[in-house]
Amino acid sequence: MTPKLFNPGPVDVSPETFAAMSHTMIGHRGKDFEDLYASLQPGLKEIFGTTRPVFLSTSSAWGVMEGALRNLARKKVLCLCCGAFSDKWIDVAKKCGYEAEAIQVEWGEAIDPESVRAKLSEGGFDTVTFIHSETSTGVLNDLEGICAVVKSFPDTMLIVDSVSSLSTVDIDMDKHGIDVCLAGVQKALALPPGLCVFSVSEAAMERAKNIPNRGYYFDFIEFAKNDAANNTPTTPALSLLFGLQYILGEIAKEGFAARKARHAQTNAMIRAWGAKHGFPLFAPEGRRSFALTCFATPDTLDLSAFIKTLKMKHHFLINGGYGKLQGTTFRISNMGNETEATMQALIDAMDSVLASM
Repeated sequence: MTPKLFNPGPVDVSPETFAAMSHTMIGHRGKDFEDLYASLQPGLKEIFGTTRPVFLSTSSAWGVMEGALRNLARKKVLCLCCGAFSDKWIDVAKKCGYEAEAIQVEWGEAIDPESVRAKLSEGGFDTVTFIHSETSTGVLNDLEGICAVVKSFPDTMLIVDSVSSLSTVDIDMDKHGIDVCLAGVQKALALPPGLCVFSVSEAAMERAKNIPNRGYYFDFIEFAKNDAANNTPTTPALSLLFGLQYILGEIAKEGFAARKARHAQTNAMIRAWGAKHGFPLFAPEGRRSFALTCFATPDTLDLSAFIKTLKMKHHFLINGGYGKLQGTTFRISNMGNETEATMQALIDAMDSVLASM
């Protein structure tokens, strides 16, 4: 029996979503697709907090993360690093041929906006990369604070990865002056992997027009040109778009405010479960994700046996830490379609396993 996923991405996909994805194929260069594309825009704009178009890329989020550098970076990139995914961005920037420096904090800590101000004050940086919710550590960084600092340095572009925060908390792209905001759909939007949604500010589009060697597949100008005709530059992942249409419809029915409140409540349930068992939270107070919870593994817990028994006996799968944190932390997702009832079922199962160990 395939276990139900409570690991932090890809998350569990509902049967209703799969049913929506089984929609009959349509031509992607005609009115049917244009109508599909247009139908996605209002819901996407709401969760991004933007009036700008939201583009659809047939790729993982890393495709657009690299593409954003190729569209915006001139020479020198500052990468804000606090975990596995944010740390990787400096390597990507260097492999793309840019000068790149990092503000590096210990995994489990959040980025201090004032450290960003100090580094940018040294001069020379034209682009900043930032992960809002660092999925590897469960840290939810100070989006508003970081945005305010970066925007105080004129002509410095800010690229934000919101992969495990989009649709769980407010992003407010326009209000905070984010230049590129992007997310893969396999986390909080509860779709299979393979699609990235992203939006680009007017200032970033103007910057891109003057950047040579942008390539084609992730060229922002190509995305904007095709968006004007409710289309994509290259062949879209039609099944995923039908699934996204369904998910956005569900968000509209639930209400975005109610969705955010549900994520806060289901997240609180997991935090309370951990507190009951004395499991310390890995991320600092006030800077913790509402989409997942990362616990430091106590010496008294046989984590491998716990995860294995939970999977074999109860058919639930959680994650035993990512990268260099494997084994020393474990992560439990509450994002996407999860409810108080589904989280309680997981909690009951985890309690049963702990009682048997």
